[in-house]
Amino acid sequence: MFAVIKTGGKQYRVSKDDVIAVEKLEADAGATIVFDEVLLLGDKVGVPRVEGAQVTGEVVRQFRGDKVIIFKKRRRKHYRRRNGHRQHLTLVKITDMGVGLAAVASKPAKKAAAPKAEGAAKKPAAKKAAKKTAEA
Repeated sequence: MFAVIKTGGKQYRVSKDDVIAVEKLEADAGATIVFDEVLLLGDKVGVPRVEGAQVTGEVVRQFRGDKVIIFKKRRRKHYRRRNGHRQHLTLVKITDMGVGLAAVASKPAKKAAAPKAEGAAKKPAAKKAAKKTAEA
């Protein structure tokens, strides 16, 4: 059985015991990662995701990919730019997949930003009103 998961803006076809390199995930080696965006699981096709499906994996290591050279040139304009880039990647070994797996928290969810004080929100509006009256 295989699944198609989405992470880092890309889609990956995985099956159990596969080792894949995905864009960097904030986890240490040995940590468990849960992929909730499962687009296809076996014969179940999600619209857009399969409800309740999860793919779990274990982080093997963090590393950087090969250097990619970006070369830009415009003909007859004496314009050449050379740049290099190495992408940060995470190596993940897929350990399990299915619907209704025990929820394994890879890391606590990020808390929503605390709302700003009401007084702070009103001050800029008051400054704008003061400018308008000063101009008149």
